[in-house]
Amino acid sequence: MDSVFIYWDTSNIFHEAQRLAEEREGTPGARYLVRINFEAILSLAHAERDVRHAVAAGSVPPEMRQLWNRLENSGVEVKLFDRGGAERGEQEVPDQILQKRMLEDALDYNGDPGIAVLLTGDGAGYIEGEGFHRTLERMHRKGWRIEILSWAHSCNRRMRRWAEENGVFVALDDFYEAVTFREPSRPGHELAPARDSAPLDLSRRKMSRQETA
Repeated sequence: MDSVFIYWDTSNIFHEAQRLAEEREGTPGARYLVRINFEAILSLAHAERDVRHAVAAGSVPPEMRQLWNRLENSGVEVKLFDRGGAERGEQEVPDQILQKRMLEDALDYNGDPGIAVLLTGDGAGYIEGEGFHRTLERMHRKGWRIEILSWAHSCNRRMRRWAEENGVFVALDDFYEAVTFREPSRPGHELAPARDSAPLDLSRRKMSRQETA
């Protein structure tokens, strides 16, 4: 199967974009204004291939609801959760939801694997036999092709190295201007000038190849 299955850890991708923004934009206020271009990053994920399904999970403020509605209108299943309390990490539930869907797909398409495209840099839990990295390894053993899209500065080193050896690693840094934009500052609170997203050049994206027997 050449269909793409997209799993998007929205909080990881957004928060790490904020960390990178000041360095890339050259202004200390950029982290507060940088935003993810949902359409562009989704296009980068599927790279004009057929999408069997896509799911995005995260822990986000309610005021971003209208933005997630746009993502849902693009055909992405969105799973949002309240920020975790003191007894639970903010990312625990969203991460588990994504990993559960990945394992369900591995079972549902057993014998007819597709291309798993994971957007995150979170490789926590590997030593304990848990987490995204372990889930990707399980899918890979079942014949799935693996692609990870992540910010280079924040991707777990072990997971990135494994992806480069067994699949594809796409550094979002190479597409920063296309997958992000900068909102205007509030009047009277100038932080950084607004910036539109640049055109997305998919010709620079690494692609997985069909394995042959």
